[in-house]
Amino acid sequence: MKVRGIALWRVILLVVVLAAIVAGAWLWFDWARFARSPLNVPVAGQSIDVARGASFKDIVRDLRNRKATQASPLYWRVLATQMHASGRLHAGEYALRPGMTPRDLIADMASGKVMQRNFTIVDGWTFADLRRALAAVQTLRHDTADVDDAALMTSLGAPGEHPEGRFLPETYAYVKGDAESSILKRSYAAMTKTLDAAWNDRDKDVPLATPYEALILASIVEKETGRADERPRIAGVFVRRLRQHILLQTDPTVIYGMGAGYVGNIRKSDLTTDTPYNTYTRAGLPPTPIALPGRAAIQAALHPAAGDELYFVARGDGSHVFSSSLSDHNRAVACYQLKRCQ
Repeated sequence: MKVRGIALWRVILLVVVLAAIVAGAWLWFDWARFARSPLNVPVAGQSIDVARGASFKDIVRDLRNRKATQASPLYWRVLATQMHASGRLHAGEYALRPGMTPRDLIADMASGKVMQRNFTIVDGWTFADLRRALAAVQTLRHDTADVDDAALMTSLGAPGEHPEGRFLPETYAYVKGDAESSILKRSYAAMTKTLDAAWNDRDKDVPLATPYEALILASIVEKETGRADERPRIAGVFVRRLRQHILLQTDPTVIYGMGAGYVGNIRKSDLTTDTPYNTYTRAGLPPTPIALPGRAAIQAALHPAAGDELYFVARGDGSHVFSSSLSDHNRAVACYQLKRCQ
């Protein structure tokens, strides 16, 4: 009986050991499958925030709440340990990309590869447009919300400088929580560098005394047309008018001078009401830029097209008709503005 009892005990022990081996093997293969299988991220654009001081348990709970994973927190912890990432996860916002695996996500968090976002300053925006757009971005820290334009320019190292035109339209990368002032600093520096380089390479006969005058003219060109092929030609018209001391007579400057008084159309009385920006009543360039000009508009202002055209009028389809004489211009106005084509 004793021999039989020992034999039975050995059989039971063997079964237990085999069961443990099978269970261990299954757990290993299941864990390996988890580590290499994509998370449940059906579409791009999703992200996860890792707060400063967040525990690994908090991160996995967030992923489970999002249904990005159903795996045990233990699986995640073992994977982090195997990757030597435990205790090295950085705070920040991380992209959840379709097809990414748990291993990919832990690698991103361990290396601090936070999600990059983009903010685009649009060619032709005013500085007021830029500030409104920045204020509307929820992922930025709004550290300039209570700062007026003058104080803002002082903080950028440009005290007394008018902000209009001073920020380069471009796409700027940032991470969630960055200050909006960081974008303003970069765009200000980018405009300064771009304008200085363009000025040094300018056509030497342009009737512009300073880079700032070039910026003013570029802002007018920017507001007059969005067509790349027309920018040098329109710049050429304004350059010739400046040379010949002819009033620029450009509506965008009038609109800028009207400020909040502009409600969508210009009346004849607006053209005769004097403001520092009314180029129908004042000769030369207005005192400041009227918008944020892009690189192409700056190049056009400093490399205007040659010719003898002094006038242009909008066709209504985004393009313009150019004329060298007032009589031709008047006919174009009658045709395209008054709809009296002959």
